[in-house]
Amino acid sequence: MIENKLLYTGKAKNVYQAENNDEVLIVYKDQATALNGKKKEILPGKGTLDCQISQLVFNYLIKNGIKTHLVKNLSDHEQLVKKTQVFPLEVVLRNITSGSLVKKFQVEAGQRLVEPIIEFYYKSDALDDPFINESQIQALKIANEKELAYIKKMTLEVNELLKPFFDQAGFDLVDFKLEYGRFNDEIILVDEFSPDNCRLWDKKDHHSMDKDVFRKHEGDLVKTYQAVLKRLQDK
Repeated sequence: MIENKLLYTGKAKNVYQAENNDEVLIVYKDQATALNGKKKEILPGKGTLDCQISQLVFNYLIKNGIKTHLVKNLSDHEQLVKKTQVFPLEVVLRNITSGSLVKKFQVEAGQRLVEPIIEFYYKSDALDDPFINESQIQALKIANEKELAYIKKMTLEVNELLKPFFDQAGFDLVDFKLEYGRFNDEIILVDEFSPDNCRLWDKKDHHSMDKDVFRKHEGDLVKTYQAVLKRLQDK
């Protein structure tokens, strides 16, 4: 891995070119960040937990017909994935009112939505990942109408698969963020799926079991992620 060329360094992961030109190596970091990187801390063991949880979720999605970039885990914190042309979009789906939705519209937190909400954000640290609508996405040639329709359809399918997946482990899937990329003329799911990019609430007491624990100083993030992994493995 050390000899491989570093392609990208992010808040939570480094990406290296793999031996196969069509693949890259993702190495998860032990870094926790919030507020678009303004708050950060090294938490030993976090990267391993993110990697293992994401592998569980992606393998479940793959078994249920969702195409993803995951090839295989090479270690407890390294993943071999397909090399894609990533859309500079964060696709957020909300099942329950929380976070920025509550702050923006002054609605009560914890309300189950009749239908999921899908939002798009332009992926740019320099711009603080601003909200972007579908007309803007098409005008800026980030994605066309057909691609956007497919991304929304796939996001809803992922949601319908993951709600019972987490429910069986005793969690409410409040909301989550997905990213997509092009691979061989197909659009596939990329990045990760861990408590770093979703909100999970314990069904019994509604406590956060995700990165909000770090954002809001509510407890030990590593122990929280350990509990999530164990419950997913045991379910």
